[in-house]
Amino acid sequence: MQRALLIIDVQNEYFTGKLPVTHPAGSLANILRAMDAAAGRNIPVVVIQHASPQADATVFRKGTPAWGLLSDVAERHHDLLLGKEWPGSFTGTSLETWLRKRRIDTVAIAGYMTQMCCDTTARQACHLGFGVEFLSDATGTLSISNAAGSVTAEELHRAILVTQQMLFSKVMTTADWLQAIGWTP
Repeated sequence: MQRALLIIDVQNEYFTGKLPVTHPAGSLANILRAMDAAAGRNIPVVVIQHASPQADATVFRKGTPAWGLLSDVAERHHDLLLGKEWPGSFTGTSLETWLRKRRIDTVAIAGYMTQMCCDTTARQACHLGFGVEFLSDATGTLSISNAAGSVTAEELHRAILVTQQMLFSKVMTTADWLQAIGWTP
């Protein structure tokens, strides 16, 4: 098995912007643990950064402080920094080509938001034939209310994890993933 760790959209928007991630507690610490372990085990790390394609966007507007990567992520080792404009990290990017060139057959998903970019990327990876490991406590979300209704962050996160485990991913904790890659700090 040749793995890569995908760090999806760990940007200031989710910490100091309009979309503060609230669940699960500790998701950022687990993302950083996974990054450190991947680097320590020579597992490629791909950091993915979302930008809204609209020039007047209210979130993820390129060049704004909220669009920037969280400094704890930006300062850590990564093998590729990839920009994207859609929820799926494979859409309109070179991610698939980059992974295949390195003979990577499995991707681990960490980052934000569980139900949007993490879920979409995991589904795309599965459809493309990659194995997917979805890190349950290194992904996160917030409560959502819109014209269709409302859902708590915990309910939303749990529903996506259950759905991912049904077909698309092996859902696992960061601790289980660290054990699977043989990381002992």
